[in-house]
Amino acid sequence: MVTNVTNLSRSGLYDWMVQRVSAIVLAAYVVFMLGYLLFHPGLTYAEWTQLFSSTWVRVFSLLALVSLGAHAWVGMWTISTDYLTEQTLGCKAVAVRFAFQAVCGIAMFAYFVWGIQVLWGL
Repeated sequence: MVTNVTNLSRSGLYDWMVQRVSAIVLAAYVVFMLGYLLFHPGLTYAEWTQLFSSTWVRVFSLLALVSLGAHAWVGMWTISTDYLTEQTLGCKAVAVRFAFQAVCGIAMFAYFVWGIQVLWGL
């Protein structure tokens, strides 16, 4: 089995499962939000604040945020290892791939921390 330092998962099957489970969580979150918005057409700031003041919505939103990060990481890693190669770039791809993955990882971490701050008011 080939291991790669930038691959935080264990195997292709694990990556596949992360993608599928995170997609299900994200789909459930989108359906919930769209349903809420459809059944509350004149949504006010007070109603929106009341919705997100309940703990279960915050936890569900946090789960969706974690799922988004995991889904994005697997997708970004797959794209970078498939398309950022010596053949496509014409140079050593390891440094370019590492820089791309580092920028994406830092951005995902920043969005995650920002999401926690927004959700929990920290």
